[in-house]
Amino acid sequence: MDIFIPKNLSIGAVVENIAIPSLSDTDFARIYALFLDRSVVIFKHANIDQEEHIRFSRRFGRLERTLSKRTSRPEISLLSNVNKDGDVAKTDDTLGLFLKGNRAWHSDSSFKVVGAKASMLRALEVPSEGGDTEWADMKAAWLALDEKTQESLEDLVAVHSYGYSQGLIGGIALLKASELEDLPPVQHPIVRVHPETGEKSLYIGRHISHILGMSEEKSQELISELTEAACQSPRIFRHQWNEGDIALWDNRCVLHRGHPWPFEERRVMRRTTIAGEGENPWAMEDSEEAASIS
Repeated sequence: MDIFIPKNLSIGAVVENIAIPSLSDTDFARIYALFLDRSVVIFKHANIDQEEHIRFSRRFGRLERTLSKRTSRPEISLLSNVNKDGDVAKTDDTLGLFLKGNRAWHSDSSFKVVGAKASMLRALEVPSEGGDTEWADMKAAWLALDEKTQESLEDLVAVHSYGYSQGLIGGIALLKASELEDLPPVQHPIVRVHPETGEKSLYIGRHISHILGMSEEKSQELISELTEAACQSPRIFRHQWNEGDIALWDNRCVLHRGHPWPFEERRVMRRTTIAGEGENPWAMEDSEEAASIS
């Protein structure tokens, strides 16, 4: 197993020559420490299958049930511009609009009562160009703020709403009404403390509809300003995908976004989500996982 740390960046690490299915407890401990330290870890050419993907993800914690009930496995989210009939979606059809939201900075599952701990994204098919994923370090972004600005943000609480964020881009139709009912608006502080490292970070992103006690217009203005300032070098890590690559990232302290690609080309990705800590209605229990595999 070879580990590379990019120079002059506050986040990101690349791991090569790793055999994930046979990863020892000692090597996993190294990976987990790297995950906490660098927030984003790329496993190049990992080339694992779906079951290995699920098993590796579960070493990081309980998995979160996917948002959609249309997948055959509740642990797996389908992030693909290829529909169930094998056809490539159009940019303005239901699937194309649904995927459009991934191009804006966000944290996975911030619109749930407990946001995601981590995400693990696996590349099955990649386009000839574009489609990169980019991450931004919200711990370093917090430290870059002046003391007065930090004080002004400490007690702010934001409302996150999937219906709001997807509604803005017309990408809500892919979900059934019952699925949307499971996602009422939730509240999270704008400044959060990492449960494992104790470090503070900004918790923002596109799913925020407004800040409590502030108008929507003023809220969006503030969130846009914070996001623009936060998502700058050297706090940015970007990955150009190869088939078989895996990306793991810490949703508790990074934002991410996908970049456009020629939409007539296939881009097929699969994601597992590691559930946030504590009492979490979206977390799958061990017995539930065992039943899904059998």
